[in-house]
Amino acid sequence: MTYLRKPEWLKIKLHSEAEFTHVSQVIKQHNLHTICSSGKCPNMSECWNKGTATLMILGEICTRACKFCNTLTGCPLPLDTNEPDNVAKSIKLMKLHHAVVTSVDRDDLPDGGAAQWAKTIRAIRNVNPDTTLEVLIPDFDGKTELIDLIINEKPEIISHNLETVRRLTPSIRTKAKYDISLRVLAHIASRNIVTKTGIMLGLGETQEEVLTLMDEALATGCSILTIGQYMQPSRKNVEVKEYITPEKFEEYKQIGLQKGFRQVESGPLVRSSYCAEKHIQK
Repeated sequence: MTYLRKPEWLKIKLHSEAEFTHVSQVIKQHNLHTICSSGKCPNMSECWNKGTATLMILGEICTRACKFCNTLTGCPLPLDTNEPDNVAKSIKLMKLHHAVVTSVDRDDLPDGGAAQWAKTIRAIRNVNPDTTLEVLIPDFDGKTELIDLIINEKPEIISHNLETVRRLTPSIRTKAKYDISLRVLAHIASRNIVTKTGIMLGLGETQEEVLTLMDEALATGCSILTIGQYMQPSRKNVEVKEYITPEKFEEYKQIGLQKGFRQVESGPLVRSSYCAEKHIQK
């Protein structure tokens, strides 16, 4: 098994400031789950220092086993009925200006956790009326009545990631279907909610496939796109096939903007929640 050497542009220096330390302490004290930590996000320090964090609800064990993801997989614990209030209170304690909420997949639940999602958004709104909110949701198997439970709570942005191009989806995302994800994005956009998606590069995709994905995402009404480098989080995950240069990421950004995306974040260290607060401000 051959591993590609990580290029210099992917080597970052972590730094800690007062805001980062404060957010980190609140997360530890309240036993919160963040995709920042579990996903080993390279931008964690930068975002926490800006007063932005991505919280993960519905527990920390996912029912799916996507090949790119390092989240725990298995049989999840029962839902925590106190979770919505705890998340809302923690956002207040962290003094977040902008919160991103995501979740594991909960295929073990009849509603996939949609009702818990709605309760959490409602609680966040009640406790933090001035905090803007983005939610990064699962596909809920494309069941629009479940997605509507989240839409009805009116977060500023609803995001659902395509993750990779059509050809690679079956081998990378396991249960998820590319066309179902497109339908999820289309349904969100049809309800006049700002719609966002994200993809990873370096999994073996071609430029033609990336450009086709852009066109198909735009056709759903999606207006924000994030593009980042896939970095293998552990040896059990799929290998990196290629490290994309910063220049190529910039090229994809310009192409995406020319095609019609309102905003494109594209770079080696970009993740789906990177600079999320900018998407609200614009």
